[in-house]
Amino acid sequence: MTVAPFHIHVSGRVLDDLHMRLTHARFVAPTTSTPWQAGTNPAYLQELVTYWINTFDWRTYEREINAIPQYLADVDGLSIHYLHVPGARVPGQAVPLPLILSHGWPSSFIEMLPLLPLLTDPGNHGGDPADAFDVVIPSLPGFAFSQLPAAKPVTRPLIADLWARLMTDVLGYQRFGAYGGDIGAGITNFLGARHPEKVIGIHLIHPALPTAITPTQPLTNAEQAYLDRRKVEDEEDGGYSAIQITRPDTIAAALIDSPVGLAAWIVDKYRAWGDCHGDIATRFNFDTLLSILTLYWATGTIGSSFRTYYDYAHNPERPLVTVPTGITLTMEDIGYPRELAERSYSDIRHWREPTVGGHFFPLEEPKLLAEELRSFFRPLRTQRYG
Repeated sequence: MTVAPFHIHVSGRVLDDLHMRLTHARFVAPTTSTPWQAGTNPAYLQELVTYWINTFDWRTYEREINAIPQYLADVDGLSIHYLHVPGARVPGQAVPLPLILSHGWPSSFIEMLPLLPLLTDPGNHGGDPADAFDVVIPSLPGFAFSQLPAAKPVTRPLIADLWARLMTDVLGYQRFGAYGGDIGAGITNFLGARHPEKVIGIHLIHPALPTAITPTQPLTNAEQAYLDRRKVEDEEDGGYSAIQITRPDTIAAALIDSPVGLAAWIVDKYRAWGDCHGDIATRFNFDTLLSILTLYWATGTIGSSFRTYYDYAHNPERPLVTVPTGITLTMEDIGYPRELAERSYSDIRHWREPTVGGHFFPLEEPKLLAEELRSFFRPLRTQRYG
């Protein structure tokens, strides 16, 4: 397996073309007088685009990302992009624990960046130096700079197997921990279920729903109430998913050709899923959002990022996860009963009820999440991982 250092460089021609398209953008009139009720608020979108044209500096952000060690590795014939930051070593203490972080949609590796200093060098960020991690942040296949498989469906277990090989065959770790949210949580579930000899534990912000409910274990009232609420929420906010599952090429054709359309499609989710109480600016500033949007635009990966949706039906039934599991619930999952999670995880060792933070937890509450990860993995640490 080959590994090569990688640096991001978006060509000036791509950035000039982006500027031209933004400058000549057309905007829709609002459908209702209530902002955001019918989707992305046109007034907010115009403000964001004006900032994108006049103020946002991709080159500055590009240099900041390139200061972090990045690589491209050939894993099972796919070129996988990842960041790899070793943890601070403390003489006389255990070596840092390897930890792989998996993002979801419409996220990217950028979502995990606020966690990096907190996890790799906790001693300088209010934590115990003994809690340091070696952090690996891959881009999912079809996202950013990671390649899609040519003929195989992009399933959670396929990506989990890629991550297991990346951590062991490429990076040389014998055992490691894993964290994930959204699609990344599904990948992390399969990492724990399929590779328990390699994975010392998993931590999730989006625990799985059970694959089946048996007559011998009927739902409790709390479980039924939660599932009923989830069904209503999916009906109210499931349009994007239905399109990405059934007609991904149709919507991708519009989004890959219009940066304003791309922004509207993605920003809507940051506002709807973040813990911002309807005010997106309280959680995500323009620079953060535009770094994510520019990455999607420059790599032309919005269509390929839909593949996990289109291929979702190919996912097999998830086995019971038996490795130690930590769960930190977000505000999306108020009312998620622990007994529901226990149908999917047999060894839950850490459970935190939701108090703050939404779908994009690493961006929204990095200090809290870092402490959750340190606390969960602390008793699982051993002297050697490689």
